[in-house]
Amino acid sequence: MDLHAELKAALEAVAEPGRAGPMQAYMRDQFVFLGVAAPQRRMAARGLLAGLQGIGADALLEHAQLLWQQPEREYQHVALDMLALHRRQLGIEHLPALLALARQRAWWDSVDGMAGIVGEVLQAERQRSGDGHAHMEGALRHDDFWLRRIAMLHQLGWRADTDAAWLFGAALALAHEDEFFIRKAIGWALRDYARHAPEAVTAFADAHRQQLSALSYREALKHQPR
Repeated sequence: MDLHAELKAALEAVAEPGRAGPMQAYMRDQFVFLGVAAPQRRMAARGLLAGLQGIGADALLEHAQLLWQQPEREYQHVALDMLALHRRQLGIEHLPALLALARQRAWWDSVDGMAGIVGEVLQAERQRSGDGHAHMEGALRHDDFWLRRIAMLHQLGWRADTDAAWLFGAALALAHEDEFFIRKAIGWALRDYARHAPEAVTAFADAHRQQLSALSYREALKHQPR
């Protein structure tokens, strides 16, 4: 059996068909589901994905593309699990392929998962060369708002490594947009950084309150004492 046949068998073995309908409804009926909850999905696929250590980025991306083509949404989540597990095999040169993959069957779940992987790649590049965010400038200004969301969210969890100037600049660059998923991303990214630098985020949000949407401002300061 090949990897994809084994993954199919593993997921179908733990699927609960009764879950599929509610999972589909939660995603606004955009995708069909097998009915596999995230913990069961990860457990079922873990051994198979671990066996891909050292196969190289091109093979990983080929597997990811094949998984992305499957109709059931769990397979896209497995692809993201795989890329996250083997992110050290990915380099800055693979960002275009990752971003292209994110644009296919795009919704917040897959886009946010890819933002984390892109962030890992960029953080490693920044530590290696001191330059990482330049590779996000195109995404920040892309016509596809899902790529703009990835650009806004890629520093989630960076804490002290966050480039605050880039974060605040990106927030202002996107602040005029009406798209809910962009406004939410701005607030989320600021709120995440506020866990490390609450005073800086509060000062930024208050200084630019007229530019930020009410949603972005509220989300940015959600856990801040006022």
